[in-house]
Amino acid sequence: MPANSELIDTIGLIEKEKGIDKETLFEAIESSLISACKKNFGTSQNIRVSIDRDNGSVNVFAQKEVVEEENFEDENLHILLADAREINLEYAIGDIVEFVVTPRDFGRISAQTAKQVVVQKFREAERNKVIKEFKDREYRLLSGVVERIEGRNVFISVGQNELMLMPGEQIPNEQYYMNQRIKVLVLDIKDGGGRGPLIPVSRTHPDLVARLFEQEVPEVADGTVLIKAVAREAGHRTKIAVASLNSNVDPVGSCVGAGGQRVNVVVNELNGEKIDIISYSDDPKDFIAAALSPAIVLAVRVEEGGKSAKIVVPDNQLSLAIGREGQNARLAAKLTGFRIDIKSYSKAIEENFISNEDMLDNKEDATPDDAVIIDETQYAEAAAEYYEYDDDEEYDEYEDEYEYEDEEYDEYEDEYEYEDEYVEDEQN
Repeated sequence: MPANSELIDTIGLIEKEKGIDKETLFEAIESSLISACKKNFGTSQNIRVSIDRDNGSVNVFAQKEVVEEENFEDENLHILLADAREINLEYAIGDIVEFVVTPRDFGRISAQTAKQVVVQKFREAERNKVIKEFKDREYRLLSGVVERIEGRNVFISVGQNELMLMPGEQIPNEQYYMNQRIKVLVLDIKDGGGRGPLIPVSRTHPDLVARLFEQEVPEVADGTVLIKAVAREAGHRTKIAVASLNSNVDPVGSCVGAGGQRVNVVVNELNGEKIDIISYSDDPKDFIAAALSPAIVLAVRVEEGGKSAKIVVPDNQLSLAIGREGQNARLAAKLTGFRIDIKSYSKAIEENFISNEDMLDNKEDATPDDAVIIDETQYAEAAAEYYEYDDDEEYDEYEDEYEYEDEEYDEYEDEYEYEDEYVEDEQN
C-alpha cells in the first residue's frame, strides 16, 4: 500500500504533545486494522497487519501454519510442508508462512481506522493524565471556581479540569452561583470509561474540616498538633479532637487562634457551621467527657467491651449534654466511637446508675445543686450560643443512638425549670 506520511507526522505530534508512546499507537492501529479487515472483507484467514514505521505504508499478511499432509484441514489456515519449502527451504513443521493479501480498497479503510484509533488514544491519554494528576490529590483540599450548574449538580473548575459536586456532597441549604470561589475535598477518583474520569468532590466530608484547619493552623500543618478525630453533621455542627506532640503547645488554643481568628476562617468557609474543638485524651473517660462539651460531665463509666459508656451530668445540664435534637450527644458518640447513655445526676442516684468510682475530678460528693460549676447566667449564655433552645419545644427520642428512657426525655421543660431571665436570654 502507498506510503502515508501524514499518519507518521500525526503520530509523532501526539507522542510529543501528549506523551503517548509512538509504538503503542502503531500497535493499537494495527490491531484495529485486523478487526476492520475481517469485518469488511469477510476473511476467515489468520491475518497480520503491518505499518511501516518510516513511511506509513500498510500491508496485510495472511498467515498459514506449516503442517504434514495428514494434518491438513483448511487451506486458509494451513500449508503443506512441501509447498512451504518451495517458498523457502528452511521452513519446518509448525512454522508460519505469510502471504501479502492487502485488499485493493484497504487504503480508505486503514485511513478511517487509523483516525478513530488516534482519537481514542488521544482521549485515553487525556483521561489518564487527569487521573494521574488527581490520584495524588485524593482527600486533599482544592480551591476552584463554580463554572456551571446543571440541575442539582455543581461543576467546579480547577485549572484546566472540571470537578463535579453532586447533591449528596453539598452542604444542606448552601447556595452556589456562577464564578463563586469554593473549597472542596477530592474523593476517590473513578475512571468513567468513555465519559472520561469522574472526579467527585465533597463539601460535607469530615476530612474537609481537617484539611481547612491544616491550611489555617501552622501547628497542624507541620505536625505539632494532630487532628485525632472529626465528627460532623455538615451545615450544622462539627466536633474535632486535637492533641499536641509538644507540651508547650496548646492544641485547642492553636486551632482557635487569637480572638478566634483561625477557627473563624474555617467557620466562614463553611457558612457559619459551628465547630467545637476539644482536647483528645487516651483515657476514654476524659475523652468522652470532653466530647460532650459544652456540658459538664460528673461521671463516666466505660462498659465492659469498650463499646458503650454511661454518662452522668448535672440535672440542669442534661438538655445541654444531649443537644438540640440529640446532636451534641450524637456527635460525641461519633467522635469517640462509644455508644452513649446519658442520665441526670438525680436520676442516676435514684437508679444506682453509676458508682462513686466513676465520678470525675473528685465529684463523688456532688449534689444536683452544688455540682454545677458555672452559674445560671453563664449556662443561659452558653445554651443560647450553642443551641438556641425554645422553652416550649418538645424533643424527639433518640433511641437509635442513645438509650434514653421515654418517661425521662419526653419533654425537657418538665425536667428543668428555667428562670424567667434565662428564657429571656435564650430568646435574645
